[in-house]
Amino acid sequence: MIKYILKCNNGHEFESWFSESQEFEKLKKNKLLDCIFCNSKKIEKSIMSPRIISSKQSKKLKNTYVKEFNKTKKDLIKIRKFIEKNFSYVGNQLSREIRDVFYNKKKSGNIYGTVTRKEKKELKEEGIELINIPWIDKNN
Repeated sequence: MIKYILKCNNGHEFESWFSESQEFEKLKKNKLLDCIFCNSKKIEKSIMSPRIISSKQSKKLKNTYVKEFNKTKKDLIKIRKFIEKNFSYVGNQLSREIRDVFYNKKKSGNIYGTVTRKEKKELKEEGIELINIPWIDKNN
């Protein structure tokens, strides 16, 4: 596992873990990296200092990170199951449905779905904030 400090073209910095150094380049090339703050796809590695540790420390550290990763994955799967059970899936109609709820206030209820970057930006400009939740494959 390797941790990089990443920076988007809008100046946001955040950390991310990769299984190996080549994974960052592969994900970047396939445009699978997003800024966690603004969803920009223009991501670069920021300057960082390496941490030198013994192989014993490395194994212990790796086990710790694997445990944390697995716990986070379990938590995200729980969130997904909760959402699927308690929310109505509206697919790519989320921006339209969310506006109906926000402006008409006649409709209510829990909904989830997908929006494009453009739709998310437009909704934010209208004062409607959305939350991105990593959608973890339940069978993976």
